[in-house]
Amino acid sequence: MEIQSNIVVTGAAGFIASCLVAGLNEAGYNNLILVDDFSRDDKLPNLEGKAYNTQIDREAFLDWFEQNASEVDFVFHLGARTDTTEKDQAIFDHLNLNYSKRVWNVCASANIPLVYASSAATYGDGNLGYSDAHSGIDALKPLNPYGQSKQDFDVWALQQETAPPSWAGLKFFNVYGPNEYHKGRMASVILHTFRQIGKTGAMKLFRSHRPDYKDGHQKRDFIYVKDVVSVMLFLMEEGAPAGLYNLGTGKARTFLDLASNTFKSLNLKPAISFIDTPEDIRDTYQYFTEADMDKLVSAGYSQGFHSLEDGIADYVGNYLKKKQYW
Repeated sequence: MEIQSNIVVTGAAGFIASCLVAGLNEAGYNNLILVDDFSRDDKLPNLEGKAYNTQIDREAFLDWFEQNASEVDFVFHLGARTDTTEKDQAIFDHLNLNYSKRVWNVCASANIPLVYASSAATYGDGNLGYSDAHSGIDALKPLNPYGQSKQDFDVWALQQETAPPSWAGLKFFNVYGPNEYHKGRMASVILHTFRQIGKTGAMKLFRSHRPDYKDGHQKRDFIYVKDVVSVMLFLMEEGAPAGLYNLGTGKARTFLDLASNTFKSLNLKPAISFIDTPEDIRDTYQYFTEADMDKLVSAGYSQGFHSLEDGIADYVGNYLKKKQYW
């Protein structure tokens, strides 16, 4: 059954947002307004076959939104520069911080609910833990300009007296899954492993440069993109108290687990070796992340999350091996 809600999705041709479009379509939402820089040919397959009303260029959207806000029922603002190796602060100020402020202000003035993408990169080296409690947000120290841009907006949002009628800033942890083919260096280790196996039959992971971690035992909270989409649909349809929410599984796993399960999904014996972490990211490399998920669960989300094994099996078996998109 088609649902008559006009929903904006920014970053729509990207990885997570294009999966959200797929999830919205499957749930009956087809009146979608997709926003992105649609000039990148390598991202366009992410939207093939999907139902939506219109596409609006990223640079034209804000003016359009200010003039047509009365036609919009909900906004998913997922568009951002997400390259953690980008050093140009001006790019992040424009695309991540100031752009997001204008989206927020229109949603606030026009009474439009908003879900936006924050990031686990805001937690920096993790010394302050991974709690999404608002009381600790100001103290966080991200390790790169990307994380800082997300942190700056989170802090700004919490300071606003005028806000959307409901809003959630989602601190995405390590998301993996279909539709990330275009991401290059920023793609998940699962995709890199799949491609390296295809070329060489083996996988090279980053070795540890810390004595307290064995090679391959660096841990991250890896979450399947289908679970991310389920949470976003929950926030739109059921709602939750306004604020920041972690979005991971709550269970850190090693990169060795990640690569080994990719081999397993291909019915291959793991062949894994180690190389030095590139110097341009070595000093800002996170050795451990694990989302505290109590707040989201307390807000009523009860669907659970794919295990790493099940998520990788679905991703490899139903998408990578078949060269499919969601």
